[in-house]
Amino acid sequence: MVEMRDYHPETLAVAAGRVESPGAPLNVPPTFASTYRDGGAIGYGRWGNPTWSAFEEALGVLEGGDAVAFSSGQGAIATTLSLLPPGARVLYPVDAYLGTRALLSRLESEGRLTIRPIDVTDTDAVLDAVGHVDALWLESPTNPLLGVAELPRILTAANDVGVVSVVDNTFATPFVQRPLTWGATIVVHSATKYIGGHSDLLLGAVVTRDSQRRDELVRRRTLDGAIPGTMETYLALRGLRTLPVRLARQQSTAGVLATRLSEHARVMRVRYPGLATDPHHGRALSQMKGFGAMLAFEVADAAAADRLTGALELIVGTTSLGGVETTIDRRHRWPGEENVPPGLLRLSVGLEHVDDLWMDLEGALAQLDARA
Repeated sequence: MVEMRDYHPETLAVAAGRVESPGAPLNVPPTFASTYRDGGAIGYGRWGNPTWSAFEEALGVLEGGDAVAFSSGQGAIATTLSLLPPGARVLYPVDAYLGTRALLSRLESEGRLTIRPIDVTDTDAVLDAVGHVDALWLESPTNPLLGVAELPRILTAANDVGVVSVVDNTFATPFVQRPLTWGATIVVHSATKYIGGHSDLLLGAVVTRDSQRRDELVRRRTLDGAIPGTMETYLALRGLRTLPVRLARQQSTAGVLATRLSEHARVMRVRYPGLATDPHHGRALSQMKGFGAMLAFEVADAAAADRLTGALELIVGTTSLGGVETTIDRRHRWPGEENVPPGLLRLSVGLEHVDDLWMDLEGALAQLDARA
């Protein structure tokens, strides 16, 4: 039998995490159980669940490690940070996900960690700093400014000096990049986003090749109670099955919209690594299999951005991302995002027809002309 890890990723998304026995259902069904009869492998509902195991197997194979599912992406982030020893020095992106930065700030205020923000797109600065910290937290592309870190060089350098490295791979997914292959210690996901893909669940995951860390993550999940819901995990696995085809369509549409937005007179700047004019295009081209389906663009100011979002009819104004529907969010409006340009709009590109999306955006941009 061919080893599961030898298949292409698109095949793994469909085939991994299934029970291969006569009479078994094609899909592992959700197991709704708080406790189990004595003599089996689990015992109690907080210790494990066959639905979790199926999801973890599939995601782990795709990322190239062993996965542990959590109740949310934030739960995955919090548990990962809890592995660090008291007083650990953490280097992290200045424009990282707001929830990550808020948690790091709280842990520093409690004396738990010492934190230092850095522009992770400045490779030389990161390489200079990495030898003076205990842990390196990375996003690439970053949220919401779409910066691309030079992950292969940075992760190699972290390994060379024994620094724990964590990559939030939510934006890219394992179909765009696999940080564990470059030496990352841990990969985290908000499976709420692209993995689930339908805006109907909360789930997180951590993936590592270190069996001791994996066991410790499970132990902390059990003791802290950050366990995933059965139905949420079932839906996330179901979403994972179609992620390759969804993401391919979303990436294609994102590239077209980014190009059209970059040519519009009312758009000041487009941030998307797929554009040849993007400062990180060459880096993304060399290390990513695609450019993702997230982009950001800037209009004149916050008032213009709010008028634009108010004029949209198809694109949904909301703060989440990664679903089948295209969503938009002015990030500066959120406390903690004051360093984001006031007129920046983060766009999560969905599965609608590209021309319908452009008609919506073009019409909303025309409203800015009408009120200029």
